[in-house]
Amino acid sequence: MELTKIKEKIFLSSPHMSDEGYEMEYIKEAFDTNWIAPLGENVNGFERELAAKVGSKAAAALSSGTAAIHLALKAAGVGEGDIVFCPTLTFSATANPIIYQNAIPVFIDSNYETWNMCPEALEEAFIKYPEVKAVLVVHLYGLSADMDKIMEICRKHNVAVIEDAAESLGTYYKGQHTGTIGDYGVFSFNGNKIITTSGGGMLVSKNEERINKARFWATQSRDQARHYQHSELGFNYRMSNVVAGIGRGQLKILDQRVEKKKYIHEFYKRELEGLEGVELMPSNEWNEPNYWLSSMMLRGKVRPLDIIEALERENIESRPVWKPMHMQPFFERFDYIGNGVSNKLFENGICLPSDTKMTDLDLERVVKVIKGLWTN
Repeated sequence: MELTKIKEKIFLSSPHMSDEGYEMEYIKEAFDTNWIAPLGENVNGFERELAAKVGSKAAAALSSGTAAIHLALKAAGVGEGDIVFCPTLTFSATANPIIYQNAIPVFIDSNYETWNMCPEALEEAFIKYPEVKAVLVVHLYGLSADMDKIMEICRKHNVAVIEDAAESLGTYYKGQHTGTIGDYGVFSFNGNKIITTSGGGMLVSKNEERINKARFWATQSRDQARHYQHSELGFNYRMSNVVAGIGRGQLKILDQRVEKKKYIHEFYKRELEGLEGVELMPSNEWNEPNYWLSSMMLRGKVRPLDIIEALERENIESRPVWKPMHMQPFFERFDYIGNGVSNKLFENGICLPSDTKMTDLDLERVVKVIKGLWTN
């Protein structure tokens, strides 16, 4: 009996090391100098180079993007009982650190123009909760939120703005890197991100003093003393020297990865946008996305699950759009301000394979499966 050949898997977004081997150069240096952990020149260099790349004054290399959000909230003075506005359409890692600080999330709806935080819903939230301590803004799938409107509202109410740019490294808003517009910015280097360190994150800010404080907290709040002394609660959040070496190498090819992500998006746009009921993720004149995940809305008979299952049968990975936080079992007890846009995006949205190792043949394979659902 002849065995059916398994087709090569196409991933949603998997790690992609540089062809030039930049990462190994930095890792080898760490090994050769025995600076494996806890810190070292790769950590210092990654902080300097990332800050320079995005145009921020200071950066702290941490163990994850989640850790960076946690320390940003702490740096902004968020504590027990404080209210933090957070987009509902995001991954739970955005909202979880609010709970770490014993604060209270209030979830803000999206709009169709950006898929990100709706400024009108944000205004409504400030009316209901004028005592809010901080606002978390997410740049979903590499799409920039409408930062001018959001910053104007937040500055009027004198609250700290934290940008969760975990998915948007390399995205520009009106010529400025996302993550550098608010008071604090957060990047992630998880395995599926546009560049990866296998795991890790970065906190950036114009406020160098606050970044120094974040580094202190991230190293168990160890006081400067001959003995081990701790006057504040600390965390084990620092990035290792080996991991940072991967990041330094990856940062060199960030622009290449953005170009490939854009190419993938343009391929899908050209091939799929003519199908009935298909609408690719929005574009705005002020937004230069990194197109981390090419996503689309479906408004016809073909549903996201139809596409996901059809792709799965061909060993191709895709996923639904994030399920809103206010619909999650853990978070549904918290307030939500909006009119259901995020619900609709979740119900009708799908993230397509956006792996930067994909060839044109891979893209054609994906498109053929999807188009088949409209012709069958």
